[in-house]
Amino acid sequence: MSCALDSDRPPVSIYRIGRDSPWEWPDWTTVGDDGTFGNRWDDPQGSYRVLYASSSRLGCFLETLARFRPDPAVIAGLAAIVGDEPLDAVGVVPRSWLGRRSVGTASVAGDFANVGKARSLGWLRRRFSVDVVEFGLADLDAAAIRLVAPRRLTQRMSRTIYECSVGDRRQYSGIAYLSRFGDEIQNWAIFEPGEINVTDAIDVRPSDADLISALSILGLTIDSV
Repeated sequence: MSCALDSDRPPVSIYRIGRDSPWEWPDWTTVGDDGTFGNRWDDPQGSYRVLYASSSRLGCFLETLARFRPDPAVIAGLAAIVGDEPLDAVGVVPRSWLGRRSVGTASVAGDFANVGKARSLGWLRRRFSVDVVEFGLADLDAAAIRLVAPRRLTQRMSRTIYECSVGDRRQYSGIAYLSRFGDEIQNWAIFEPGEINVTDAIDVRPSDADLISALSILGLTIDSV
């Protein structure tokens, strides 16, 4: 099935943070009960894996560290206690998080379906109208595909895009999408097997400038212990 989606190609270098070897595919032994690894563009049928990367090192840190941010409900509760006093709640990243993590650099071949572009959104809206109703969404637009939940919807999109083909060739090598943490952050979901040419891997250090920037943006600090 050929699909009418706009596509982009990744820049010469894209980046990924991971343990030991950042560009290794996730181990199938860690898959969840639903057959996915719990990420936005995972395969709901559990037959291919997906690697998540960014066009910038800062984007990698933002995506990876965001889970350590203070919960809004906790911040609201503290604000109710302290009253009108300014509140600057800070989340803490365990120092152990730095261990064994590195930033990998690679180039990736192929066309990536850009799901946030107008033509793509129009095609996806028609293709997934039943799913939109199923998941209780008012509509399918750029905001909907960036929601944290329901991930089952974006996972179904991933499967459909993975199956798009021209003749006997898969049409897309993955999905291009904007980060929830800033419109300037362009991310890439790479379908297995992916034509990935790894060029570098650098251990994450506390002095890393992009790490420091991400901590500041997210309101985080690294545990001193």
